[in-house]
Amino acid sequence: MSSKTFPYASIREVVDRQTLLVDKTWKISPEPWALSPEEVQDLKSIGKACLHFFQALERLYTRSTLGKNLLRNRSLRTPWVAEYLDRGKPEALINYARIQRQQVMTPRLMRPDLIRTEEGFIMTEIELLPGGIGITAFLNRFYQQHTKAAVIGCDDRMLHAFYDMLSGYAPDKDLPFIALLVSDEAATYRPEMEWLAQALQDLGKRVFVFHPDEVFPLGSSLCVDVEGSPQKIDVIYRFWELFDWETVSANAHILNAAEDAEFAVTPVLRPFQEEKLNLALFHHYRLQDFWEEQLPKDSLRTLRAVIPKSWIVEKTHLSPGAVLDGPQIGGRAIWDWSQLGEASQKERDLVLKISGFHKTASGARSVVAGRDVSRGVWDAAIRKALTMSGTHPHILQPFHKPKRQSHPIYEGPGELHVKQGRVRLSPYFFVEAEEVELSGILATFCPADKKIVHGMQDAALLPCCVHA
Repeated sequence: MSSKTFPYASIREVVDRQTLLVDKTWKISPEPWALSPEEVQDLKSIGKACLHFFQALERLYTRSTLGKNLLRNRSLRTPWVAEYLDRGKPEALINYARIQRQQVMTPRLMRPDLIRTEEGFIMTEIELLPGGIGITAFLNRFYQQHTKAAVIGCDDRMLHAFYDMLSGYAPDKDLPFIALLVSDEAATYRPEMEWLAQALQDLGKRVFVFHPDEVFPLGSSLCVDVEGSPQKIDVIYRFWELFDWETVSANAHILNAAEDAEFAVTPVLRPFQEEKLNLALFHHYRLQDFWEEQLPKDSLRTLRAVIPKSWIVEKTHLSPGAVLDGPQIGGRAIWDWSQLGEASQKERDLVLKISGFHKTASGARSVVAGRDVSRGVWDAAIRKALTMSGTHPHILQPFHKPKRQSHPIYEGPGELHVKQGRVRLSPYFFVEAEEVELSGILATFCPADKKIVHGMQDAALLPCCVHA
């Protein structure tokens, strides 16, 4: 904990004056969320393991598309992996994802979302297009200035890491022109992107926020209008989900760019990287030898500890003697996913969510926690997932209950209370070559009665610190 706290009014005034999210508010606290040195080290190990995971996933998807063998000394070909990951994607986007002209294949920014359970950290997903970068950078700076806490990401580390990542896509430019493109679908996060851009402009950087519709092609370049003249973009930061690709005009310009395009885009347009289904592939029994060959032992051990068992829910046609690799009902294996609709409340201690490439895939909008809904609602959710499985796969995971913890929270002026709640940690990792840097952690502290831990009006958003 920090040895110094500061009053409600000073926090509320600054937070209210600096809009960071559209129509969103959150609870505030006089103290950052404190982590032990051991917990911070665990998080750094998770970040390194995530990089190794995506490097292996790149090989898995590429070899699957080409029909190549996955293992060194035995035969294993898995065309079904690419089929899973390409479901529901437009052909133009699939083809673009498979070409090799994209400058960097694996992600340079990763944000695993982690809940703290009694047993340790459990990962709910890995965001490659995360919101909260600006909020976390703002909170890191604010709490560092007003408390004596050892804030993780102090000295504007998040801000500098974000810029270093972007400018690294234009290594031959001393001062690249960087466009943060924020779509209508992501408009909630536009203020925090504008805060980031302004903070970097204050440091003399050429970083600006635009709408994707403001981008236009000019030869092999993409440009925006600046004071009546076309300005060539060196780096685009894509802040829109790929499912929205048909409504975002910049997508067509990017896909139509020639081999010698004079700009870079991050995150790259590789939609298979953004599927929660990848977590199910990590646990798929037919791929265990592949992960063991491809991942360093430490990273394999870390990922097996934090990625919950995950299954792909889909329509199946099994032979009469076959059963599914999945949860049991009544102590027996199932042969059809629709049988899950008959599960008792105890048996449906499960979470169902859409994998990706859909408007409900972000946040908790598609999440159904089986134990917290009626059998009828659960059965309807399973059947809907099966109906959508041909184009929008869903995954199923055991529910891991977040640990109850306490933290001081302001309920109003002079109303500071130690509240019980549950926390989600969202560490931001930036990648340079093989180095993974932890540049900040956003803690979302929700009331204890909330079933799913995510951003909400009753939650507190906090930076993290290392307690002495």
